[in-house]
Amino acid sequence: MQLRHVRTLLAPQDGTARVTCMAWSASSARFAVCTAERVVLLYDEQGERRDKFSTKPADAKYGRKSYVVKGMAFSPDSTKLAIGQTDNIVYVYRIGEDKGELLLLFLPPPLQSAVTCLLWPAENVIVFGLAEGKVRLANTKNNKSSTIYGTDSYVVSLTSNVSGRGILSGHADGTIVRFFFDDEGSGESQGKLAVHPCPPYALAWASNSIVAAGCDKKIVAYGKEGSVIQTFDYSRDSSEKEFTTAATSPSGQSVVIGSYDRLRVLNWSPRRSTWEEGKPKEIAHLYTITALAWKRDGSRICAGTLCGGVEQFDCCLRRTIYKNKFEITYVGPSQAIVKNLSTGTRLVLKSQYGYEIDEVKILGKDRYLVAHTSDTLLLGDVSSNKLSEVAWKGSGGNEKFFFDNENVCMIFNAGELTLVEYGSNDILGSVRTEFVNPHLVSVRINERQQRGVDENKRLAYLIDIKTIATVDLVGGYNAGTISHDSKIDWLELNETGHKLLFRDKKMRLQLYDIESSTKMTILNYCSYVQWVPGSDVVVAQNRNSLCIWYNIDAPERVTMFPLKGDIVGLERSDGKTEVIVSEGVNTVSYTLDEGLIEFGTAIDDGDYHRATAFLETLEMSTETEAMWKTLSRLALEARQLHIAERCFAALGNMAKARFLHETNVIADQAAQEHGGDGTEHYLVRARLAMLDKNYKLAEMIFLEQNATEEAMDMYQELHMWDECIVVAKAKGHPMLEKLCRGYYQWLLDTQQEEKAGEVQEGQGDYLAAISLYLQAGLPAKAARLAMDRDELLTNTDVIDRISTALIRGELYEQAGDLFERVGNPRKALECYSKGSAFLKAVELARLAFPAEVVKLEEAWGDHLVQQKQLDAAINHYIEARCSVKAIEAALGARQWKKAIYILDLQDKQTVAKYYLKIAQHYAALQEYQVAEELYIKGGQTRDAIDMYTQAGLWEQAHKLALKCMSQEEVSVLYITQAQEMERQGKYKEAERLYITVNEPDLAITMYKKCKMYDEMVCLVAKYHKDLLGDTHLHLGKELEAEGRLQEAEYHYLEARDWKSTVNMYRLNDMWEEAYRVAKAHGGANSHKHVAYLWAKSLGGEAAVKLLSKFGLLEMAIDHATDTGAFEFAFELARLSMKQKMPDIHLKYAMFLEDEGKFEEAEGEFIKAGKPKEAVLMFVHNQNWDAAQRVAEAHDPGSVADVLVGQAQFAFEQREFQKAEAFLLRAQRPELAIKYYKEAGMWSEALRICKEYMPSRLGELQEECGREAGKKGSSGAEGLLEQAREWEQAGEYARAVDCYLKVRDPSNSILVEKCLLKAAELAVKFLDQSQSVEVTRTVAPQLVAMKKYSMAAELYLNLDLIREAIDAFIEGEEWSKAKHMAKEFDPRYEYVDQRYKEYLKTQGKVDSLVGIDVMAALDIYAKQEQWEKCLEVAAKQSYQVLHKYVALYATQLICEGSWDRALRLYVQHGAPANPQNFNIYKRLFVEMVNAPGMNCAEAYSSWADLRDVLLSLCENLVKSSEANTVAHEEFERMLLISHYCAARSAAQGLKQLDTMAAQLSISLLRHTDLLPADKAFYEAALELAWPSALPLLSQAIEEGNLDSLDHSDFQRTDIPFEVPLPAHQHVPEEQREEVRDWVLTMSMDQRLEQALPQDERGTYEASLVAAGTGVLSLPCLLTGYPVLRNKIELRPGREVKKDVWYKFVMAVKVSQIPAGRSQAVGGVQPLTLTLQHPVPGQSLPPPDSAACEG
Repeated sequence: MQLRHVRTLLAPQDGTARVTCMAWSASSARFAVCTAERVVLLYDEQGERRDKFSTKPADAKYGRKSYVVKGMAFSPDSTKLAIGQTDNIVYVYRIGEDKGELLLLFLPPPLQSAVTCLLWPAENVIVFGLAEGKVRLANTKNNKSSTIYGTDSYVVSLTSNVSGRGILSGHADGTIVRFFFDDEGSGESQGKLAVHPCPPYALAWASNSIVAAGCDKKIVAYGKEGSVIQTFDYSRDSSEKEFTTAATSPSGQSVVIGSYDRLRVLNWSPRRSTWEEGKPKEIAHLYTITALAWKRDGSRICAGTLCGGVEQFDCCLRRTIYKNKFEITYVGPSQAIVKNLSTGTRLVLKSQYGYEIDEVKILGKDRYLVAHTSDTLLLGDVSSNKLSEVAWKGSGGNEKFFFDNENVCMIFNAGELTLVEYGSNDILGSVRTEFVNPHLVSVRINERQQRGVDENKRLAYLIDIKTIATVDLVGGYNAGTISHDSKIDWLELNETGHKLLFRDKKMRLQLYDIESSTKMTILNYCSYVQWVPGSDVVVAQNRNSLCIWYNIDAPERVTMFPLKGDIVGLERSDGKTEVIVSEGVNTVSYTLDEGLIEFGTAIDDGDYHRATAFLETLEMSTETEAMWKTLSRLALEARQLHIAERCFAALGNMAKARFLHETNVIADQAAQEHGGDGTEHYLVRARLAMLDKNYKLAEMIFLEQNATEEAMDMYQELHMWDECIVVAKAKGHPMLEKLCRGYYQWLLDTQQEEKAGEVQEGQGDYLAAISLYLQAGLPAKAARLAMDRDELLTNTDVIDRISTALIRGELYEQAGDLFERVGNPRKALECYSKGSAFLKAVELARLAFPAEVVKLEEAWGDHLVQQKQLDAAINHYIEARCSVKAIEAALGARQWKKAIYILDLQDKQTVAKYYLKIAQHYAALQEYQVAEELYIKGGQTRDAIDMYTQAGLWEQAHKLALKCMSQEEVSVLYITQAQEMERQGKYKEAERLYITVNEPDLAITMYKKCKMYDEMVCLVAKYHKDLLGDTHLHLGKELEAEGRLQEAEYHYLEARDWKSTVNMYRLNDMWEEAYRVAKAHGGANSHKHVAYLWAKSLGGEAAVKLLSKFGLLEMAIDHATDTGAFEFAFELARLSMKQKMPDIHLKYAMFLEDEGKFEEAEGEFIKAGKPKEAVLMFVHNQNWDAAQRVAEAHDPGSVADVLVGQAQFAFEQREFQKAEAFLLRAQRPELAIKYYKEAGMWSEALRICKEYMPSRLGELQEECGREAGKKGSSGAEGLLEQAREWEQAGEYARAVDCYLKVRDPSNSILVEKCLLKAAELAVKFLDQSQSVEVTRTVAPQLVAMKKYSMAAELYLNLDLIREAIDAFIEGEEWSKAKHMAKEFDPRYEYVDQRYKEYLKTQGKVDSLVGIDVMAALDIYAKQEQWEKCLEVAAKQSYQVLHKYVALYATQLICEGSWDRALRLYVQHGAPANPQNFNIYKRLFVEMVNAPGMNCAEAYSSWADLRDVLLSLCENLVKSSEANTVAHEEFERMLLISHYCAARSAAQGLKQLDTMAAQLSISLLRHTDLLPADKAFYEAALELAWPSALPLLSQAIEEGNLDSLDHSDFQRTDIPFEVPLPAHQHVPEEQREEVRDWVLTMSMDQRLEQALPQDERGTYEASLVAAGTGVLSLPCLLTGYPVLRNKIELRPGREVKKDVWYKFVMAVKVSQIPAGRSQAVGGVQPLTLTLQHPVPGQSLPPPDSAACEG
């Protein structure tokens, strides 16, 4: 902490005037100082003195000087001030708000000893110490005091802890005693704590320790139990005096100790848990500090001195400005003061636990404070001054704070929502949720008081996007969970938290009652909804309607008003509620019925009488009726029966009103007899239960009172005989029998035969019961009884009667059941059919009449169709094989997929019309792809096009139209349709149609005709961007002509022609708009120019006001003068800026001068106070007389200027004598010299200078010399002459300078002679350094003149060997340079290096070869002279040759000439250099990827590649790369190239087609190195795996192998996972051919879909046996495995014997023209793998003819 002096509150006196005590009020609003004169001074918070009063002695007779004030303290409420005095008394004064308002309140009895110190730590509790050693407590309520504890030593100091719950007293013997009023659970001990070495006059109780100091110059910090934890010893500091007083900061983390001229500061470090000494505050001549008082907010500390002065210091650790709105002062580690700079309000933010505050932020529209400590989070509401501190572990500052609720802060961190109520130090609640949008969380905290509810805190939030949870935050339990079928985008609880409104993405507004857990939809298409503040009224918007629910308990009762705009807000104030609606540019308000809103409030408050009185004032309406119903329900629940009676009467429910009236009469009588309100009487309770239709409860109430008769009467009155008989039976009533008979007779009398039958059935008289049932017209009941009793089934008469009654009553199903039961299936089937009981009919028919099942199924389907159960009818029609009816039923039932399924099984011609209907359905569902297919199946392609057109899917429509129509027809169709759309006003649709057929100009014309300029501009920008500016300009002019200036402005600005906009507004006298446009879009000064023109149009005072408003007045005056508007300038200056008049006169004069009006200009110059300008004007115009006149009259100092002007004119006329005379008269000889110099008259100039200015003669002479040098050839002669003169005079240095100055481009011989002469003189007569300098100047010039030998000679004369050699080199005289270097200094080897560089630069490579062959080779390569390069490189070494072969090959490959690169390695061999491996691989890759290589003509290329790879592999065997991965890879490439070469050779012979096919198949093993699609295509040509190519093509397009079916490759050695080629190698048409062939073959059932296998049971081309995994060697001619009958050529090289003989025979019998021998490829090229047979085995060689082939 740092102390900064702020101000002096009380000036010190000259002598001793001790400030005895000081005190700050708890509110920090008052500060009291007691002076040596016993006067208390009162200051306000800003340090201004507001009041003072004198203290009084305990007894007036002793006088005012009989005591000293020793202690003073404010009460905790800051309204009272306690003062302790040495005359054994403590006074308490009430301090009023106004000046002089003072009242003595408390006067305890006189004490036995003097008061030495005083505290007021808590309300009504004053603690003071006495001289006798006691510490006492005074109670301000009863004016009594008592001793807390006593000691035998004088009390020197008192202090309290930060909370005020404990005190410390320091005594003269050094004892420190602690006492707690409440230890706050710390468990710390009381009593004697420690003994300080000296009296602890400076005593402070900080949050973590106790600090004491005294006269021994030591500061000691004691622990909580009195142990010494830290000592600061200043006893050896001679400048330090005794410590007299101490004060603790309000946070308890800083202590200030006062001594002589010094304040020492100790700061507690929470991290180190020690006290750290801050920089002491030293003030000279302050003298001893006698009192300290710390302001309660910690921002100020005041020090009183021995001399009566009071100084105020600012205390802070640091101070920051936040957003230029708040000042944050950190007065301690755990305390900060936040000050609003605009209002001056302050808020103290303090950690109650003493944690250090890291940073304070002001968020939520600058209303809420947020600060972090290491373990807590501090929150505050600036407006309500409520602060909270809750436990909060550090989360890296990742929290999100939401301040939408004024009562609670919502904090979201790591998926958890935490609620903190402002003013509470406990977390209100925490829930897990990912949805923290303020619209998706609702919190209600005691927002409306309810009867019988003290705390009401509710939360609603989203568990997931479709589920809401409600939580009771008081009880901490889940109040309910609401699941919804759509995503929720808004929710809010009402103020009581009992009802929840939420809206989903489908714009449906839902109401949820939390108490009853019921949910209902109350509004669709809801765009706005809000609870009215302070009520349960809901306001919402549905499209163009305002919806209001005044009684949300009856949501069906809604008041609606039409709206023209959108609701933007809701305001309720001053007894008025308004809905704010935005209607375009206007905002209007709709006032709600405040009375209806107040009704809801009364209901919530439970004031039903007020609600009734209010409703009686309203006319009956739907809303009023709903409110009466609500009030009736609530009144009944509260048993306010009179109000309920009134409600039912108002509702017109006279029955309930009369019943309640009777009940009220009973209740009133009971109240008179028994007291209370009578509602507890059993008759009242029973009647209320009856009213609630809870008859069982009423019965229970009656029976509890043994009122059986009343219960039976109740049931009889309600004709509930069964219940009445039950009660009678239960109570054994004697009238039971009579009651039963009466009940039966009553049933017969009232013609309730059914009920009578049930009674007879219950008594076992079944025949009577059946008769009664039939009499009652209930034959079904009679049939049921008959079928239940077997004895009745045998009674034919009964069965006939029942069946006849059933058929008569058309109860055919029951009749069928009866007939089936009695064994008559035919009649049962007929009855089932008539009664449409087809399920039973079909089941019966399947058992009894199987032939009729189909007919019944169809009839069943027809019946279901009649019953509109079309979906159920479908299956029955299918069972009946009625396909058309099934289709129609499926369509009627909207079972579209099932209908399509049935249709697809029928003949297309007969059912085409049904496709159209289904297609229309899918088109309506916007499933256009399905609809299109159906339209096409139904042969209605044109309808599909219309569908796409109507849906706006122009691209699909266009694509489909192109398939079935010509381009012209499509265009005509679309343009016609677009014109129709245009006529209907559907311009967007028309535009899209025009665009689809590439006719944007028609769309542009349409929009232009309709004056829809925005759309027109969009199209122009898209399709004619080059015409966009012109279009905007044209539209701007049209709109301007129509008077639509704002729109014209937009288009002008879009065309970047702001000037036209400004001119438009100027012409229409709309200067403000013109100024706005110019300022926004013009240049830096354009708006100023417009303001000037505006002002000019106004003139006078108006112009001045306007320009002053814009701050352009002075600029306008300047602009007016600059543009010649002098009258306007004079007018402005005369009215506002008279100081500008001279400037205007001056500029006007200059204007007149330019106009040639010299006389008028003269007058203006003089008015401007510039007569000299007039003189110069006349001088300029050579009017010497006028100039002389004005100069003599107004500016005598300008006479000389006139003479100068005349002299200048005379010089121009070449009247030199006259001019010289004028200048000498004007005393301006320097001008005469100047003019003579300009005229080239140097002699005259030198003469004048010599006569009048001799001091400048030397300078002039030098200038004359320089001028001569500048004149070239004309000056060269002068320089030569002068040089000769200097030479003759022996001034060789000057002569050399003159010679060097000679410059004459036309006479190089002269310049050369001069240079040589200068060098000669320098060598002969000047010293060494000067001669070297001259030589270094001359020689480069000679070199530039190509006099290289002369320059070299000059250098040699001075032993400048290096420079001489460089001169020869510069002249390309290399022999002389070498000779000189060799002769004078052999070390100059750089000559050879320079020569090489020269040869390189000149491109003389042939000469360079003999000197530096590698450099020459590099040049050949750079110049791409590869043949020469390789020729020279071949003469060097093998390595050098292949370096440049590799470079050349790389270039050829990059250029795409891989075949030439290949021939390069065929010619020069392939070394096994690792750096060449990429080239070999690239050659291989290029060749296998090249098109057209699968033919006989490609043989030579494959043979070259094979030869190169063979050479490479042979070299690899001999190198260090042998048997490496690279070696193996090149061996595989060699084998592949051999197969390809062999295949090309075989393709040249018809007899070897099988061999070519086998080689193509064998190459599939190597698709990891070959392009997979190309390899499979070439194999497909040989009818092997053609199905793989389409799949591979699809895989290449998709970029992965997921779609590739590997099943064909199972049990083969063809790899599954291969690199996908970057692009397709097989053309599209060839791929299509393969696809068609594959499809044809796959549909051909005659072909066997299996691979041929050999004796191993494995695919014949696979080298690996499927069962055993044995690997066979491949045949070198086919690639197929060699199993037997083999010829071993060498180890690892085998051929099949039959293949070999076939191959040899084919070559022998073939007649190959000489020209095709290489193309066909005979045997000889294949010998690379067919040489070196195994010893002992003969190899039948082909004959020579075949070899040649």
